Amino acid sequence: MFTRGLLNFPTYGLRTHFEELDRMRRHLDQVFQQVDPSAIAGGTAGVFPLVNLTETPEAYVLRAELPGVAGEELEIQTMGRNITISGERRIAVDRSAKYHRREREGGRFSRAIALPGEIDRDKISATLKNGILQVTIPKAEAAKPRKIDIK
Repeated sequence: MFTRGLLNFPTYGLRTHFEELDRMRRHLDQVFQQVDPSAIAGGTAGVFPLVNLTETPEAYVLRAELPGVAGEELEIQTMGRNITISGERRIAVDRSAKYHRREREGGRFSRAIALPGEIDRDKISATLKNGILQVTIPKAEAAKPRKIDIK
């Protein structure tokens, strides 16, 4: 090693530790080259519905993608500033068929979303149309913006 030869400075085994780390890095590089990148990125949403949460001055609006799920299979609950959507997506599986690609998942799901402000739990409404669940969550009076007049 340069420092030992030039300065007669002992390395105290540092070289062997760094060589071992380098060997492990090369091995991990080989492993990750063999793995399909889409499998790591999570190419599908699985059973969990994808959601968007938007805000208006009067309410929060939650939209969730739930294709193939009927309204009676869904349950919406609130607790504090959280809202939970749970249910089950049933997908028929043909056991006699040979699948070449299977991206749609079935099964039970539950999504809990924390809302940024206080809500009026008594006025929450929900609709399900074309596989999109829309939950309108009115803000509590204390959380709504209030204009103050200047005298």
